[in-house]
This record gives sequence, C-alpha cells and structure tokens, in this order.
Amino acid sequence: MPPDLETPVAPRTTLFAPGSLLAVVLVTSLFFLWGIPNNLNDILIRQFMKSFPITRLEAGLVQSAFYMGYFLLALPSAFYMRRFGYKAGFITGLVLFGSGTFLFWPASLIGRYSAFLIALFIMAAGLAFLETASNTFIALAGPAESSERRLNVSQAFNPLGSITGAWIGTTFILSGIELSPAKIAALKAAGRYASYVNGETFRVVSPYVVLGVVAMVLAVVIGWTKFPALKSDEAATTTERQGMMHLLANRHLLFSVVAQFFYVGAQVGTWSYFIPYVQQFTGQNEKTGGYLLTGTLVMFGLGRFSSAAIMKHVQPARLMGVYSLINIVLVASAVLHPGWGGVWAIFVTSFFMSLMYPTIFALGLHGLGEDSKVGGSLLVMAIIGGAVLTPLMGIIADKSLNLGLSYSVPLVGYVVIACYSFFGQRPQAETPG
Repeated sequence: MPPDLETPVAPRTTLFAPGSLLAVVLVTSLFFLWGIPNNLNDILIRQFMKSFPITRLEAGLVQSAFYMGYFLLALPSAFYMRRFGYKAGFITGLVLFGSGTFLFWPASLIGRYSAFLIALFIMAAGLAFLETASNTFIALAGPAESSERRLNVSQAFNPLGSITGAWIGTTFILSGIELSPAKIAALKAAGRYASYVNGETFRVVSPYVVLGVVAMVLAVVIGWTKFPALKSDEAATTTERQGMMHLLANRHLLFSVVAQFFYVGAQVGTWSYFIPYVQQFTGQNEKTGGYLLTGTLVMFGLGRFSSAAIMKHVQPARLMGVYSLINIVLVASAVLHPGWGGVWAIFVTSFFMSLMYPTIFALGLHGLGEDSKVGGSLLVMAIIGGAVLTPLMGIIADKSLNLGLSYSVPLVGYVVIACYSFFGQRPQAETPG
C-alpha cells in the first residue's frame, strides 16, 4: 500500500510528560514515605492504650490530631505553592514532618499523651504540604486522559509504605506484653508499674526519629533536583485563576470532596480498630492482630497495582463503583457476623478500597486548570474524615461494647462512594467562551 494511503495510527498516550522522570521518581518516593506514619497510627492507638489511662474514644484522638493537621494546613499549602511552586512545597512539608517526628523524644520524656498529639499534629501539617503537592503534581505530570491511571501508579507505592509502617510498629513498638488487671495491681503494689509504662512509652521513639532523618535527607535531595514546569490540566476551560467561590460552586468538585471525606474515614477507621476487632472476636493477642493488619495492607498494595493495570481497559469511575459495592457486602457481613469470618471480610476490603483515594482525587481535578492546586488542597482537606469518623467508631464501640457494630460507619462510607462513582461522573456543560 502506498505511504499516502496508509491508515493513520492514533498517537499512543504517554503516562508521564517528557523530561519529568527524575522528579516523578522522587515525588513517588514521598508516597511511600508518608504511608509509614499513616499506618503507624494504627499501632500507636493500641500502644497508647497501654501507656496511658485512656478510653477507645480518647485513643482515637491520635487520628483526630493527625488528620486535623491535614485539614488546617492543606489550603494554606496550596496558596503557598501558588506563590513559590511545587518544589518549595515538597521541601517545607518534609522539614515540618521531620520536626514533628523528632518531637516524639521529648514527648516520651514528658510522659504526657497530649505532647504526642502535638507532635502528630506537626507531622501531619508537613504531610498536608506533601500530599497537596504530590497528588496534584502527579495528576498534572502528563496527559489529562491518563491522570487517574498515572496517580494510581504513583499511589501504588503508598501501601508499600503502609505495609512497612505496620511491620515496623508490630516488630519494634508492640512488645506483646499485655497485663491483666490483677497483674497491673500487683505491679502497682510493688512500685514497678511506672517503670513498665515508661518502657512501653519509649518504644515509640526510635522508629519516628529514623523517619525524621530520612525526611531531612529527602528535603536536601529535592532541593538539589530540577523540577519541570507543568502545564495546566488539558481539560481546563480557562487559563485564569478562579476564586474560591467559583470552586465552591463546582458541584462535581464538592461531590468529590464529600466522597473523599467518607473514603478516608472508612479507611482510617477500618485499620484503626482492626487489631481490637481481632482481639475481641477471635481471642488472639495484639501481635497476631498486628501481623493480620500487615497482611491486609499487603492486600491494599496488590489492589493498587492491579487497579492501575485494569484501568487501561475499564473506566476508573465504573471500576471504583463495582469495588464499592463489593465492600458494602463485605463490611455488612463483618457487622452482622463478627468472628473469624468478619476478620477475613475486613481483611479483604483493603484490596477493593485501594483505588479509591487516587481515583477520587484525579476525577475531582478534571477541568480545574490553574486552580488545580487549590482544588487539590480541598480534596486533601477531606482527609478530616479520618479525624471525624474514627472517633465516631470509638463512641459506638464504647457505648455498645461491640466493635463489630462500629464498622457500620465504614459501611455508610462505601455507600456514598458507590453513589459518587455511578451518579457523580456525568459530564457538566462547559461555560460558553
């Protein structure tokens, strides 16, 4: 066939923009980094219940302090990066995060639960910068039509950090020493209970100090690395910076924020109370619960990598909707039939929840153009769902004395995400001109 009669071949859609590989690799390493403290929180909840006289509701304040940092700093981080760029956001975030981790040492010396909550808040303030910058950077680091798949690829390294965090916490923080009320009374009578509590409290210091050192090193490396200038989302309909009121009138973005709120609440609550769920309904010890938590995070990682591949053939929103329906069935069985069956049902939910955060984030940014940083910050602020819904699960568990019933909160979350997936993705009419 003559060359001029050949059927033209459609250009292959690239995943990342040319010249962005080194920056993308460094930013992807940040997804791994913040996965570690996110899931060390689940270990901290169990550990602090041994170190301090607190209820499940008060222990849930670990997540509240952590995600409040995200909520309060996400929007300021977006305006900061509008002025100084992504690179400044990465460096500032890493320095704040590292500073928070180093505060675990004086918090242990003080021996006050509130001091740890302050350290967690400062850590999360740094992570607000990192998540706002990283998610938006990756979503825009290539063609708009592949943004969901691109963000799922980078986000796939986040559960590897989560697995690492759960393993570190189970191995180096949880001692496996669980005292009965009678044993506690005996130690108090012998004057040795304070020594036990101090030992349990200091077990959290070393992992966090190491994390802080890694963060500071990464800040230096990123400072020396050249970052590419990113084009606005190709789906944008304007090149001008739009005001907050315009964004708040964007129904699709608002629905994305609501869906993200319920997703993060479902994820954080599921993992935060997984070890106590295992203990209450199977009689296993905290170490076994910790290893099962690590296992469910492996499922989370497998789900991230596999969903990134499946999205080459299945529309992301539709895949997320199907996964939401599966999790509704699984969590309902864990609520209604607690026991080993419920444990394995919750265990498997991590596989199907894995694609939700990056997919909601990328879908929410469609069409925002120059406002992608601010829109991304609103989606990061939705992480406050972890601070709101996790204590709510604690209240239900404390009032009912049934951790299984508390999992009705994640169940509601998956119902909201299913509605978003199937009914919240209808294209909106573009503004003329």
